[in-house]
Amino acid sequence: MNRNLCLLATVLVFFGFSLPAMTQSLGSAGTVEGTVTDPTGAVISGASVELQNPITGFKRQTTTDNTGSFRFTNIPPNPYHLHVSVAGFKEAHQDVTVRSSVPVNLKIPLEIGTLTIEVNVEAGAAGMVENVPSAHTDVDQTLVSHLPLTSPGSGLSDVVALSAPGVAADSNGFFHPLGDHAQATVAIDNQPISDQQSKAFSTQLPVNAIQSMEVMTGAVPAEYGDKTSLVINAITRSGIGLQKPTGSFLAQYGTFGTTDLNGDLALGGPKAGNFTAFNFERSGRFLDAPEFTVLHDQGTATNFFDRIDFSPTPKDTLHLNLFLARNRFDLPNTFDQQVLGQDQGQLVRTLNIAPGYVHTFNANTLLTVNPYYRLDQVRYYPSADPFSDETQTISQQRRLNNVGTRADMSHVQGIHNLKFGVQFSHTFLTENFQFGITDPAFNDPSSDSFIPGLLPFDLTRGGSLFRFHGHTDVKQEALYAQDSISLHDLTVSLGLRFDNYNGIVTGHAAQPRVGLSYHLKPSNTVLRGSYTRSFETPYNENLILSSSTGGGGLAANGILGPATAEPLRPGRRNQFNLGLHQGIGKLVVIDADYFWKYTNNAYDFNVLLNTPVAFPISWNKSKLDGVSFRVNLAEYHGLSAFMIAGHTRARYFPPETGGLFFNSDLPEGVFRIDHDQAFQQTTHVQYQFNQIKKVLPYMAFTWRYDSGLVAGSVPDFETALTFTPDQQAQIGLFCGSTFATPTQALTGCAYSNRDPGGWNGQRRSQSSPDCASPSPGLQCGV
Repeated sequence: MNRNLCLLATVLVFFGFSLPAMTQSLGSAGTVEGTVTDPTGAVISGASVELQNPITGFKRQTTTDNTGSFRFTNIPPNPYHLHVSVAGFKEAHQDVTVRSSVPVNLKIPLEIGTLTIEVNVEAGAAGMVENVPSAHTDVDQTLVSHLPLTSPGSGLSDVVALSAPGVAADSNGFFHPLGDHAQATVAIDNQPISDQQSKAFSTQLPVNAIQSMEVMTGAVPAEYGDKTSLVINAITRSGIGLQKPTGSFLAQYGTFGTTDLNGDLALGGPKAGNFTAFNFERSGRFLDAPEFTVLHDQGTATNFFDRIDFSPTPKDTLHLNLFLARNRFDLPNTFDQQVLGQDQGQLVRTLNIAPGYVHTFNANTLLTVNPYYRLDQVRYYPSADPFSDETQTISQQRRLNNVGTRADMSHVQGIHNLKFGVQFSHTFLTENFQFGITDPAFNDPSSDSFIPGLLPFDLTRGGSLFRFHGHTDVKQEALYAQDSISLHDLTVSLGLRFDNYNGIVTGHAAQPRVGLSYHLKPSNTVLRGSYTRSFETPYNENLILSSSTGGGGLAANGILGPATAEPLRPGRRNQFNLGLHQGIGKLVVIDADYFWKYTNNAYDFNVLLNTPVAFPISWNKSKLDGVSFRVNLAEYHGLSAFMIAGHTRARYFPPETGGLFFNSDLPEGVFRIDHDQAFQQTTHVQYQFNQIKKVLPYMAFTWRYDSGLVAGSVPDFETALTFTPDQQAQIGLFCGSTFATPTQALTGCAYSNRDPGGWNGQRRSQSSPDCASPSPGLQCGV
């Protein structure tokens, strides 16, 4: 749609149980531990200890044991308020900052006096201003469980788009962070995943398995590489440390026959625990449809996540993450395709096994080791009758297998917070692809756009299927070192990363990273700035065909048109961020950020027709800039809220390399790509009622607006008149007050009022195919 207004106005009342789930610290999660004593130094048992962040909603409670000790584990990196209370003593308060997996050790002395219990929400946001150089958003399970997730099989993408500023939502679980196309890395308990996570390519970790996320968009630390426009540091839930089993079950039913069943169970003790999550979704609108009427769009998503923790000694912790997932869905049809009887679909299977080990050497030094194994299998099915497939019949069988390990050493000493690490990964790629032309008009020998190289694959003229098979492996190694230096009100972040890439092509690069932030305490303001150099590696999905200079002679036969026939090479990016973090009073925190990015070899995807089959491509360079904004209202008597907004300009420069283009026109000069979005905004307000017999009812309202992404164009009105009625209706073609319908086309127009909203690549649409450029051969915007 043109200027699509997406309203997610959700008023929910949900009755659930509070589910604390804690574990030993793994990856970037931290630990807060300590001892509570009286004025003589004697330990106090049975004291109530609470750790909370009023901005993210994170809250944990425990009591001291017989030795006066307490311990909070699996704590996301953030500032916190710590409250300690016990009868006969005055309540104690302390601010705590977690920025490392090295445990924070505290000693809390209590003064003798009368206990006065205060609801200390007025202390709220005053101490939550973060003096760090990075632009990031913190998301806790308490918020995740209250957000409306509207895209089946893409809950994680929904949460990121709704909660992180500067992220433009796209169709089918895609999102564009800061003007880039899906350039994101998800680190799950220290396992880095930089392959595509949308449901068209793979499967996603279920949101009910996530304890917290830190979504970073600026000053990304040196420990993260590959895809760094957006980094999600996710910490999963666990059962270790629980005093009794906890769990939940949720069943939902909505429009289009959408059914959602999910449950989780956590159980464990001081040294071992297990957390399990199961999810099943079924919908009659699984993918975003090209028509307002949904046709042939059923799909299911099923996944199972299990985390096992074991701590044999106080200094050693082991964990194992297991993840199994399956998506099976139809490809939605247009009216024209429905008449032909098109019946295409896709099956995606995922297996992920990720053990982890943490060893604490002393109070200042900690070692983390995380090996992993991940497998994605994708099958795209054509119609049983090839001539039921509009224009072309397409099928695909693809396998992506990633094996690797990451190890790092964290050390905290004085003003320094250091981390050194290595990362190794080996990705095995196998691709099979077939296509044939099924429409005699698509590559008509009598037309000016005829491509002789396609004639052998024209099934309407006695041709046979084009068949491609390819296999390769990609080896990557990385070294990194980083230090966060605290100099009173000044924080300096320094990092250096070196990546070596050895795939179809080779490349390597050193990547310096530096950030500064300064806390102006009188006004409670943090000013920050950063520079990030990054080495961007090609997408692995369909990389072989896209890099094979035409796949068995396609380029030599002229099929790639103006695309450059050479392998995709790694890109190099310079990124600058300037930001402000401002506390207002005791309840409000504002964050604003400006970014500017310049990339050589900027990546994108070329989508084949109106299908989820996509091929990585690169443009000569890109220039991206924009602003993002976030305001948080800390919880006040049960009421909390946040608002995010963003604006991005995404300019790309030809020539283009890679992909699979058929008789398509590529731009000759700089152009706005479909990652460009003028404005996106989310407002979320929720009210948490007081606990009633262990039940916590709440109400929430969410509003989302996207101004729309740049879509491909139609050259002129006369060209649009040659489209089918359905194609004219999809682009909103009109003449005066008469609009095209799926059954009635416009054949001419004598009125000057006939522009459907901006030809020449300026029309914006959220539901159009994700095309990189004006490409009539790919049916962009049609």
